[in-house]
Amino acid sequence: MEATGKTLPFKTINDIAIYFQEQKTCINYLIKLRWPNGVECPFCDHKKVYNIQGAKPHFKCAACRKHFSALKGSIFENSAIPLSKWFMAIYILSTHKKGISSIQVGRDIGVRQKTAWFMMQRIRYAVKMQSFNRDKLGLTGVVEMDESYIGGKQANMHKKKLAKILESGEQQKLTIAGAIERGGEVRAQYIPKTNYEHIIPFLIKNVHQGTKLMTDEHSVYTTAKRLFKHKTIKHMLKEYVRGDVHTNTIENFWSVLKRGIYGTYHFITVKHVQNYLEEFAFRFNNRNITEAQRFDKLVSLSNHRITYKALTDHGQKESKSSKPANP
Repeated sequence: MEATGKTLPFKTINDIAIYFQEQKTCINYLIKLRWPNGVECPFCDHKKVYNIQGAKPHFKCAACRKHFSALKGSIFENSAIPLSKWFMAIYILSTHKKGISSIQVGRDIGVRQKTAWFMMQRIRYAVKMQSFNRDKLGLTGVVEMDESYIGGKQANMHKKKLAKILESGEQQKLTIAGAIERGGEVRAQYIPKTNYEHIIPFLIKNVHQGTKLMTDEHSVYTTAKRLFKHKTIKHMLKEYVRGDVHTNTIENFWSVLKRGIYGTYHFITVKHVQNYLEEFAFRFNNRNITEAQRFDKLVSLSNHRITYKALTDHGQKESKSSKPANP
């Protein structure tokens, strides 16, 4: 398979499996996407590094003098799983609109379900960390804002999982705030409650002040007119469209999200909910590019690492390399 420009024309997971059979091929591809302007030190961000040849080729920083590999500080660091399988998992996550279970991923790439779950959570985590560092100006143009509720249906849960949830007192329904720029991207975030203290900070963080904002008639939005050009659609009166005033776009995103949650994942805990939201938002926000381009973009976002212990232990601190620049 020959490259056409920067992105290789991957169309199926079989293309990924064939092209990335060798670890060296994977590493070279990762270097190209991770450092498109030249390798930088993951310790001090210095741009002058030396190529160290040998049995295990790596780099040495000219400033801090530390040695590092292409995997340092990435989701692949210290993983015994070959990059070829990682790349297949990334391709799978980037292309399945409704998500995909770790059981199926494990079957597709040839690893245990537990391993597949960890891999997918690492990938989702990397996407989430990227979202912390996105454009701080926020959404513009015409923006729709809404809140929704997600939670697993008890009938779909395994008995052991249901017993664990009931014993821990985990919320059965999680509140999600969402804002979408018409023709642009969506941002979704878990919030503890649908009230002023949580909705307004979400708006300020994600929507540029002065933007034309569309919401329903929920009382929590009454103060939004101070910051935005606020228009309301009255769902309680069965009004769903009035000229260009509606929230149909964000509601369409909720439909995709809920089909994935209920049909694929069944139940999501508070601890991991934001990771899943970022997964669905990533696919939605990159819907107008090819699958190969989405794959490249997701590989390029792999610069954050989280340990299995941090994923599974409540209250466990993330590794230093995993902390967001702007939490």
